Amino acid sequence: MVRVTMNNKKIHENAMSLHVDGPPLIPTVTSSYVHGTSSLSLLPWTVGQSLEKAVDRWPDREAVVFVQDGIRKTFAEFHQDVDKAAAGLLAVGLKRGDRLGIWGPNIYEWMLFQFASAKAGIIMVSVNPAYQLKEVEYTLKKVQCKAVLCPTSFKTQRYCDMLREICPEIDSAASGMIKSSRLPDLRMVIVTDSRQPGMLHVDDVMQAGESHHTKELMDLQTKLSCDDPINIQFTSGTTGNPKGATLSHHNIVNNAYFTGLRIGYGWRPQVRVCIPAPLHHAFGTVLGGICTAVHGITLIFPSVGYDSRASLETIQKEKCNILYGTPTMYIDMLNQADLHKFDLSSLEAGIIGGSPCPADLVKKIITDMKMKEIMVGYGTTENSPVTFLGFPRDNEELKTSTVGCVMNHTEAKVVDTFTGETVPLGVSGELLTRGYCVMLEYWEEPEKTREVISKDRWYRTGDMANLDHFGYCRIVGRIKDMIIRGGENIYPAEIEQFLYTHPKIQEVEVIGVKDERFGEQVCACVKLKEGQTSSVDEIRAYCKGQISHFKIPHYVIFVDSYPLTFSGKIQKVKLREQMEKKLGL
Repeated sequence: MVRVTMNNKKIHENAMSLHVDGPPLIPTVTSSYVHGTSSLSLLPWTVGQSLEKAVDRWPDREAVVFVQDGIRKTFAEFHQDVDKAAAGLLAVGLKRGDRLGIWGPNIYEWMLFQFASAKAGIIMVSVNPAYQLKEVEYTLKKVQCKAVLCPTSFKTQRYCDMLREICPEIDSAASGMIKSSRLPDLRMVIVTDSRQPGMLHVDDVMQAGESHHTKELMDLQTKLSCDDPINIQFTSGTTGNPKGATLSHHNIVNNAYFTGLRIGYGWRPQVRVCIPAPLHHAFGTVLGGICTAVHGITLIFPSVGYDSRASLETIQKEKCNILYGTPTMYIDMLNQADLHKFDLSSLEAGIIGGSPCPADLVKKIITDMKMKEIMVGYGTTENSPVTFLGFPRDNEELKTSTVGCVMNHTEAKVVDTFTGETVPLGVSGELLTRGYCVMLEYWEEPEKTREVISKDRWYRTGDMANLDHFGYCRIVGRIKDMIIRGGENIYPAEIEQFLYTHPKIQEVEVIGVKDERFGEQVCACVKLKEGQTSSVDEIRAYCKGQISHFKIPHYVIFVDSYPLTFSGKIQKVKLREQMEKKLGL
């Protein structure tokens, strides 16, 4: 029997077992603290060891498929490529502990070098493919990247040209011998798809390793520790410069392991995952790449950049039974006029995460895409990333109103934002987490790290949440998104959930805009369904008598789109700026 222990001995002794290896059936949680105990141990593996174990078990199973580029690799073939790339990285002068930035969309080389760098003990830095000059310069300099891997360009992003602009010394440098004044640590750029002056081609790296580099790589495997840092993921940086969340093998291997078990990778006979989510995001890196090695799943990338039709075509053609995506991605797929023409009968389950998920969207996924086992997940980059996740066979109410149950070997509590004391069960406060999943640090930023991780290793999520008697979690909203109108605390997520029930509304984002009298006023940015028209009065009238008067939007603005990050998250700070400008505030 598996217990979720409480922070009170008497409660612990009297509580019935609350399974986190399976859905909890008895309401035994009595305070706003849960501990996901498990009958399964944490794994002491490195990323490289995880892949080797997968190859031993499933050598001929497909590991990765990149549909747009026509690339298919079995685990044995992928492992062979990884070893060549890892030996090549050592041969061109990178060594254990160096940083390799990967800057680009969902291409084979992204995953290849994710595993090759891990096997060589080189720390992979996930660089957002949408980063512009200042952002990429800041990122590479911050973590002292010695090498960058990228394609020549993608869509409007001209990666090689941008790097030349930052480091004009590249053109006159010998390959692998860059000396730049603005990026003093950068030595080489590895290009995936063309030959460029002063840069290495990926084939040069693949062919550089000799027998002594292979031996060096093999010797390294006994020296690497699962506690070593292996991945730096930059946070979105909506309030200042991005911070480098530094994750260990132990962080990401175990998060992939327990998340995969929750989804059912341990009992589903075959798992073929359609993954439109970007690899640079923790969602793609861990639930995608690392899950492939830990659980032997097949990862299928429908397109290089996000394309909702390509995702639907891939599910149909490749018989995918699992789908990963952000709410925006699912909305785009559901809005395809000919959705019913795609054969999605292979789909069994999926994860929706990365940003808050409206209840109506979950219902539509269940009815229109026939995904009865959709699971809403919650986490943060700093938590490797998943800390709460539903179970495949949770009822609809749990799927639409919660982010699931605490993950294995993870503690969570809800505290008063001012006193730091644990609040009574069901009361909202700031969600804190603790366990193997918490990052090592923000790279070389001890003060920023101390702001979010206390001495006793509790991580402050910055999210407002509450827990129920079964240990399921409801996210109320971001503390920094909270609107304070005339002294009333208003959580945008609550108003958004209500407005999503309006038959004409497709999407809605609620923000606070400045107001002389009240400090802030509620502003709803509404995207209507195709062919629909509405008015400010109609939306406000719909709210009257249904939500408190002070929560009714003072402003209703109809929009066609929202400012998005590359990973599909809505940039509320930018949206607020746009709306205040539009309203002349």
